[in-house]
Amino acid sequence: MIKTCLSNVRKTVPLVHNITNYVTVNDVANALLACGGSPIMSDDEEDVEDITSICGGLNINIGTLNKNTIPSMFKAGKKANELGHVVLLDPVGAGASKLRTNTALKLVEEIKFDVIRGNISEIKTIAFGSQTTKGVDADVADAVTEDNLDKTIDYLKKLSADTGSIIAVTGAIDLVCDSNSCYVIRNGRPEMGKITGTGCQLSAVITAFVVANPDNKLEAAAAAVITMGLAGEIGFDNMQPGDGNSTYRNRIIDAIYNMDEETLSNGAKYEIR
Repeated sequence: MIKTCLSNVRKTVPLVHNITNYVTVNDVANALLACGGSPIMSDDEEDVEDITSICGGLNINIGTLNKNTIPSMFKAGKKANELGHVVLLDPVGAGASKLRTNTALKLVEEIKFDVIRGNISEIKTIAFGSQTTKGVDADVADAVTEDNLDKTIDYLKKLSADTGSIIAVTGAIDLVCDSNSCYVIRNGRPEMGKITGTGCQLSAVITAFVVANPDNKLEAAAAAVITMGLAGEIGFDNMQPGDGNSTYRNRIIDAIYNMDEETLSNGAKYEIR
């Protein structure tokens, strides 16, 4: 069950190695702590193999790529594969530049990812090799809607079959798919898009959930997405006059910290297709 996935994170306190971008690194660490995981941030090429070896999961986020961190991502990913650890890719901005696109595609080619999580434009770049994005945000033309939902689910299932990865797409409608099933999730608030880093936080949280639920990875990834979306709803409900996006960020993390099985179970809005 979805609620059990959260409990397992808090029971096992999975250690997650994050090679993530410096825009959101502190929020990523705090979101991991809030859900019950434990973060390590390390991106030096000489350090990453040792660090990823002691962790249960590796979260690779390409948001601030540079010549120093790219080799680190490949080294850590291959070491995690060698050890059978959970690996997630967040292809931030794939499609926005040649460097991001080519790096994301090469990572998928050379490393086995348990989960690939991104907005719909980034995932289309992974699926089709090239795409346009609005910076690191999804292109409006790519948006998942009720009208194109079935078609989108079909190609995400195919992408999952082709890559061997769970595919998680976040937006107005969140989709978490393997080759056979897709969780269609309708938790969240549009205001979450006004905060830098909710997607980055989610990638780390998904990694922790999957590490803690090794026999039920699809449901674990879906539970993480639901947890973040529901935290966005709760955090927004707790906003006070004069609060803005900085306060909202903190309220979301607090909502994750205070999430319990009953709240998660009662607040989850999803169907499986």
